[in-house]
Amino acid sequence: MTDFKKIRRDLHKIPELGFQEYKTQKYLMDYISDLPSHRFIMKKWKTGLFVKIPGTDPSRILGFRADIDGLPIKEETGLGFNSCHPGTMHACGHDLHMSIALGVLTHFVQNPINDDILFIFQPAEEGPGGAQPMLESDVMKEWMPDVIFALHIAPEYEVGTVAIKEGLLFANTSELFIKFKGKGGHAAYPHQTKDMIVTASYFVTQLQSIISRNVDPLDSAVVTIGKMESGTVQNIIAETATLEGTIRTLSPESMNSVKKRLEALVQGTEIGYDCHIEVDYGSMYRQVYNDPEWTKNFISFVLSSDNRDLVICKEAMTGEDFGYMLEKIPGFMFWLGVNSPYGLHHSKLNPEEEAIDFAISLIAEYFESLNEKSR
Repeated sequence: MTDFKKIRRDLHKIPELGFQEYKTQKYLMDYISDLPSHRFIMKKWKTGLFVKIPGTDPSRILGFRADIDGLPIKEETGLGFNSCHPGTMHACGHDLHMSIALGVLTHFVQNPINDDILFIFQPAEEGPGGAQPMLESDVMKEWMPDVIFALHIAPEYEVGTVAIKEGLLFANTSELFIKFKGKGGHAAYPHQTKDMIVTASYFVTQLQSIISRNVDPLDSAVVTIGKMESGTVQNIIAETATLEGTIRTLSPESMNSVKKRLEALVQGTEIGYDCHIEVDYGSMYRQVYNDPEWTKNFISFVLSSDNRDLVICKEAMTGEDFGYMLEKIPGFMFWLGVNSPYGLHHSKLNPEEEAIDFAISLIAEYFESLNEKSR
């Protein structure tokens, strides 16, 4: 019997950034290739994979997506299977997502159902975004699912807990990169310069007024600057500065409103501080919106067992490019409890591995229940 905890640990050792998942792709392909070859069709897409399991009497395609990339984070878990790639870590649980998907895939290779099942191993979820181009690929067009599902680990919930809600689950998100260009010079002659440390600092404080004064209080939005770089030494006035951050909103309309106001602040700052400012929104992710009918169906399934705990959760300001797939295909994403004291994107995140077998069983049984209903 396959040990999917071991598979998770193998994958945990080799985290790779978006569209660089070469070792990860090879590991997945090597494992899948050892399964009975007449029971699946596998196609590569960049550093990702599509794996289709033909049904015995198919009338539709059920889709399941797992993301495969890591994050640029130095691991500090102290585990015996630490990342072998310095400065890179599976700090968002994609190692669990992959091992769970492999477990479900293995089950249905050995126990096919009526419907076709498409497994999507998607690269670059953390950036620059793999879901949208994968959705537009020739393989996806050929094997377009009729319904699609995904999960995301949730450190705050106990193992055995499923958290979900109808409608909006994750926010609309956008990266934010802002570059300031002024005029540097000697610290003793500030009047001969255009100081970008002062300018950028002013701009950061002005950004906070967008949320407090330009977003409906009954709506929600976040503008966060997580990184600021400027200057070289203490006695030189900085000629340039850069800010990096994120915008998150619960509606597309609010995202447009926030950006419109940000650009107005840019124009005012350029005039007021006699400088040049460039804004780049980087990767943008659609909201994750769970189809109400499919979500209700899944909730009923979860409640049908005494071995599972269901939480109807609130929407979160987290971002997920699975939203692009849900925009085109009905389905849902749910939170999977993994009970860790450290949250997502933390260098000490250590999910409980018992969640892997729980999730494999949960998803396999759910797909089988759909098969029974479709007969």
